[in-house]
Amino acid sequence: MTDTADGRDGQQGPIRVMVVDDHPMWRDAVARDLAESGFDVVATAGDGDQAVRRAKAAAPDVLVLDLNLPAKPGVQVCKELVGHNPALRVLVLSASGEHADVLEAVKSGATGYLLKSASTEELLDAVRRTAVGDPVFTPGLAGLVLGEYRRLASDPGPAAPDADQPKAPQLTERETEVLRLVAKGLSYKQIAERLVISHRTVQNHVQNTLGKLQLHNRVELVRYAIERGLDEE
Repeated sequence: MTDTADGRDGQQGPIRVMVVDDHPMWRDAVARDLAESGFDVVATAGDGDQAVRRAKAAAPDVLVLDLNLPAKPGVQVCKELVGHNPALRVLVLSASGEHADVLEAVKSGATGYLLKSASTEELLDAVRRTAVGDPVFTPGLAGLVLGEYRRLASDPGPAAPDADQPKAPQLTERETEVLRLVAKGLSYKQIAERLVISHRTVQNHVQNTLGKLQLHNRVELVRYAIERGLDEE
């Protein structure tokens, strides 16, 4: 059965994926597994500079990215490409489980982080979930990332806005409820089950909230929610 991009802002068709890794055999194997499972592998690259050029031309939905690359490190590739196209989802696929590497990847804009020890099925599932904006982390790393969000949120922020500046946009009760569960680290599927609504409805609430708050991705959304203590309610 072909994996479609149903739910990605209303688009239909195979999920477009690009694979970046400096080991040709590994890169080709991942690309082959994805293609055989119905994904549209639009490009591959073996170094950082090549990755940036080809990703801008191929416009993938999901970038499967190794961190250890020649010419330009993976975190820099991620930062440049997400800055160029905030809608791009980046799934880091790395041999490193070092906490510093995970946090640096997330701060650069990665949606998820999977170790190369993951099975093929885990990778395929991770790419599907990354395509719809779900944060995907190898077990044990999700808590680390949420902890870092909380640490960042507790740091002194910018000065309070002037009284004559417009107030923050008003979210509906359901949008706030979804935002609270996002901040707690739940996946869209878990939120849908918790609230007894469809996966698509959860995605719509998240997209509406991003638009109202003028945020670009789930990373920014989680930080926004934690700064307001929604993860503790």
